[in-house]
Amino acid sequence: MSEHTKGAQPDQEPTPVVAPAEEAAQGPNAVLIIATLCFGGLAAALMQTLVVPLQPELPTLLDTSRSNASWVITAALLGGAVAMPIAGRLADMFGKKLVLLVSGLLLVLGSVICAAGSGLAPMVVGRAVQGLAMGFIPVAISLMREVTPPRLTSIAVATMSATMGVGGAIGLPLAAAIYESGDWHVLFWASAALSALVLVLTWIVVPPVQDAVGGRLDWGGAIGLSAALILVLTAITKGNDWGWSSATTLGMLVAGLLVLAGWGAYELRHSNPLVDLRTSARPAVLFCNVAGVAIGFGMMAQSIVVPLLLESPKSTGYGLGQTILEAGLWMAPGGLMMLVFAPVSATLINRIGPKYTLMLGATILGLGYLFAAFMMGSAWQLMIASMVCAAGVGIGYAAMPTLILGAVPLSEAGAAVGFNSLMRSVGTTTASAVMALVLTSSSIDVDGISFPSDSTFTWCFLIGAVAAFIGVAITLFVPGSKPAPQPVPVAPAEAGAEPTSAGT
Repeated sequence: MSEHTKGAQPDQEPTPVVAPAEEAAQGPNAVLIIATLCFGGLAAALMQTLVVPLQPELPTLLDTSRSNASWVITAALLGGAVAMPIAGRLADMFGKKLVLLVSGLLLVLGSVICAAGSGLAPMVVGRAVQGLAMGFIPVAISLMREVTPPRLTSIAVATMSATMGVGGAIGLPLAAAIYESGDWHVLFWASAALSALVLVLTWIVVPPVQDAVGGRLDWGGAIGLSAALILVLTAITKGNDWGWSSATTLGMLVAGLLVLAGWGAYELRHSNPLVDLRTSARPAVLFCNVAGVAIGFGMMAQSIVVPLLLESPKSTGYGLGQTILEAGLWMAPGGLMMLVFAPVSATLINRIGPKYTLMLGATILGLGYLFAAFMMGSAWQLMIASMVCAAGVGIGYAAMPTLILGAVPLSEAGAAVGFNSLMRSVGTTTASAVMALVLTSSSIDVDGISFPSDSTFTWCFLIGAVAAFIGVAITLFVPGSKPAPQPVPVAPAEAGAEPTSAGT
């Protein structure tokens, strides 16, 4: 067997988690740290939904075709997918606070680029930079165990995981309100100000922790994974525009899969890989990541289908004729359910373990989809369905990082959580393509405009339910959960102190 990474070997017990000294992580101080990290995660998640209300108007606003305008969405998805595993690995090597600060800076930079530009090119570049800042979320999750006392760790991780849904819930109506009341550039100037606040709070509130293990970045692995993700995810997101049987789509898919296979072989031979595939092959990590794809799919599917149902005109026979702002307000309670269920998730994780908590979350998600499939007649029914789905996603998203962190050494925590976030991103990206494919499979004509037929919405909800229940089945193969390792108190790093190795 080739030389393995400097962390623990696959048959080695996970390294105990390191936390700051008791005085640095108790009472109000710990709550303030958690609130700051969650606020940063919320801001990063907001960037993903920022342009959703603008989608129908983007071709006009940017003076481009509808196909080209879709790159505004795709660029952010690709940036996030590339950033999450790389940011996690960099956090393990050089310290999580440093990577959080860089992510905050990227949020500011991306927002300013979008706000200052008016054409397609600056918008796509700015959105890609905003996507790179999504590395903030997995790094913050992996940091939670180091900066919180044991009694707050589960709820901190659950709340941080919930920010992804809450960001989407708040972002949709907020962006719609700003857009309808003024210039669309104001959206991005506002996001730049919010991002600057995240940067300042992270610098001031988050303590420097001795969590850097050093080493060199696996540039070959980073480039290989980035290339594979860009090829595969671009083919998935653009397949409906280019045609699934087109040479471009098939060529990018095949090339991406070949690059991914080569990347895997390279990582297995590397002494200090970007992603430790041997650790990722542990049953707890492997099946949790696969379940993450299914639950990520489930989260995104209803986020696409429900707003479309709400905003479709009543003349279609099924549409509810809501404005963009009204649709966002109907969707908002669903996202907020993820925040409401954060303490519930923490309690479940502590009582029944993360495995069964994940199974419960996926089951609730599936039931929410089944409810939606047969209750599409009014806005309040769709709101309830989205709330049930969001509760399931919130519970599941809280359980996955806990499973991952309990199965890997501290020296690989950031990369492992980042890779899990990537798997969820693959699920959400795939859901976008599948939902678009189903919705365009059958259409009706209303006043010369083509709309999806009502049966396509039913099929979308049923597919979402199947994805959720597949997640339940996959989680059955996760080994029985063990109590999470207790943090070992150590003093926070002094200003200018050399980072020390942990977990090696």
